Amino acid sequence: MSRPPRSSGSAPPRPAHGGAGQVRIIGGRWRNTRLQVPQVQGLRPTSDRVRETLFNWLMPKLPGARVLDLFAGSGALGLEAVSRGAASAQLVERDPALVAALRGVVERLGAQAQVQVAAGDALRWLETAPPMQADIVFVDPPFAAGLWAPVFELLPRHLAEGAWLYVEAPAGAMLQLPPGWQPYREGGTRDVAHALYRRATATLRGDLNATPSA
Repeated sequence: MSRPPRSSGSAPPRPAHGGAGQVRIIGGRWRNTRLQVPQVQGLRPTSDRVRETLFNWLMPKLPGARVLDLFAGSGALGLEAVSRGAASAQLVERDPALVAALRGVVERLGAQAQVQVAAGDALRWLETAPPMQADIVFVDPPFAAGLWAPVFELLPRHLAEGAWLYVEAPAGAMLQLPPGWQPYREGGTRDVAHALYRRATATLRGDLNATPSA
């Protein structure tokens, strides 16, 4: 990801940095479901605008997909994916308040059969959890922690052959993905860059020769 123009887009979550508030699922069967956002320092739920863009990119890949949402936070990415047709989502989050909120919304939606919430450190989970063969992975870690490189190193055992990877990072960040990943789409805001990557073997129906674009 080499272009400046996260988790933010048109408007920051309510409030912007760590305050309690809400985000909403914007498409699919759970459309307009409100997700509570506990007060957690540094939490930056991905905005409606950025999520709409991302899921437009991913639309052909979502039906039946297995999703891994690391650093799940509010759960907006993983839950949106299932709402729009993904078969399942594994959410990983270490903050106890966020874990409790995630489990509460999964229960409220009656989604226990499709959405699992793991409480714990994402790197530790990647090291110890059984391989899951994820088709789509969301990586949006706390920016100050600089966790992209160790996540990329540990991801392969959990990936399907044609996996897709969505990453958020500070605008202007120069992230080095391992060999075998190709940029598919890029975009961002003043503060945050977001990009979708695909493995060399991954394709989307009707878009086999797509090139990166903002």
